[in-house]
Amino acid sequence: MTHPYTVLVVDDEPSMREVLRLRLAQWNFRVVTADSRQEASRVAAEEEPDIVVCDVVLPDGSGLDLLPALRTDAFPRPVVMITAHGSIDAAVEAVKRGAMDFLTKPLDYQKFRAVLAQAVQDVEQYRSVRRLEDKLSRKPGLGPIIGTTRPMRDLYRLIKVLAGSSASALITGESGTGKELVARAIHDLGPRAEEPFIAVNAAAIPEGLMESELFGHEKGAFTGAVSSRPGCFEQADKGTLFLDEIAEMPASLQPKFLRTLENGRVRRLGSSREAAFDVRLLAATNRVPEEAVEEGLLRADLYYRLNVFTLVLPPLRDRVDDIPLLAQHFVSHFNAKHGAAVEGLREEVLDLLEAYPWPGNVRELRNVLERAVILADSGWIEVVHLPSYVRNQEGGGSGLRLPPGLTMAEAERRLIVKTLEEVGGNKAEAARRLGLDVKTIRNKLKTYGEDDSE
Repeated sequence: MTHPYTVLVVDDEPSMREVLRLRLAQWNFRVVTADSRQEASRVAAEEEPDIVVCDVVLPDGSGLDLLPALRTDAFPRPVVMITAHGSIDAAVEAVKRGAMDFLTKPLDYQKFRAVLAQAVQDVEQYRSVRRLEDKLSRKPGLGPIIGTTRPMRDLYRLIKVLAGSSASALITGESGTGKELVARAIHDLGPRAEEPFIAVNAAAIPEGLMESELFGHEKGAFTGAVSSRPGCFEQADKGTLFLDEIAEMPASLQPKFLRTLENGRVRRLGSSREAAFDVRLLAATNRVPEEAVEEGLLRADLYYRLNVFTLVLPPLRDRVDDIPLLAQHFVSHFNAKHGAAVEGLREEVLDLLEAYPWPGNVRELRNVLERAVILADSGWIEVVHLPSYVRNQEGGGSGLRLPPGLTMAEAERRLIVKTLEEVGGNKAEAARRLGLDVKTIRNKLKTYGEDDSE
């Protein structure tokens, strides 16, 4: 039988090492041992254990001094400290130095088993985080856009085709799906990449200032115009003008906008002179364009002028498999921004994120994770770090996640234990749900070393 996890036991008492070796082997761990700090460093380097159980008092110094060597960036392994001389101060010091727990001898083996179960979960989560970080290092997406699901791969193909032309395009999708990121990717991949990219949100500019923002103005053109200012068309000359929320542009301004776009010449407010420009226009809206035309929000002639290409961005709920990758990307980003040291997300947190419908899409996910990183600061993002509306969603977070590479034996154990948790320990009900008999459940629990007393 293969042993998925290796435990390094560090203790100077031969009898204690043997007791722990036998107990851990019974629980299906591979065990290696050491009797000193020096020996522990050597064995850890050679065997690369997943978990370490270490006595505090060793013949060549304190086991606490081993923690930096045992918990490196490459192997942030869980370390459980044990001692026959326990104290609150020693426990606090151990945790401050990075130990996951502190147990006193003689060991309470039921508690010890529970601590190891948590350590195993941490190991799996570290492995999952490393896989995600490795995937992120290979830039799984297009430019700043992250995602590897089928809807995103289809979108990337359209972006690459569009980037090679100078055609106008209309980018549609729900709020928060990343329409400006797509526009920037089109610009950055095209022949205008070295020229300006000017982004304007039509919904964020007061109606009275929109005309000046787009076309510019001369000094004295209106009250408050104390100096001349070029508009967006002139600022974006030779480059790309991205007009977000195009359907929010005042209807009275749309004919002038269209005429300027088609003529390739712009006249500032208060000026009698026209200036030529060369701009590639990309527009976006979170409305359905045809409905915006029917409702009179978007002129049909402007819509047809923009709609040479249409890119429809998928909502986050249609690419749930991208959530782990996006989440880890945001964790890394906000660690750097806020000086935090968060490792990643607990399984149950990821379950909740994948179950939530994300009406605000990637932008909402980003905000939720920034909040979680600030609250957690270090270690793992726990359920408590999520907003209540994500935590309390109906039916969220109750699923079982099995990481790739898990052995069949461990997957079976987790499924049985999780099912028992769901039914409150009722073995008969668990057996019914799993298609097994009660005797089989009991035998399996004995094999796993789980408590079968209830």
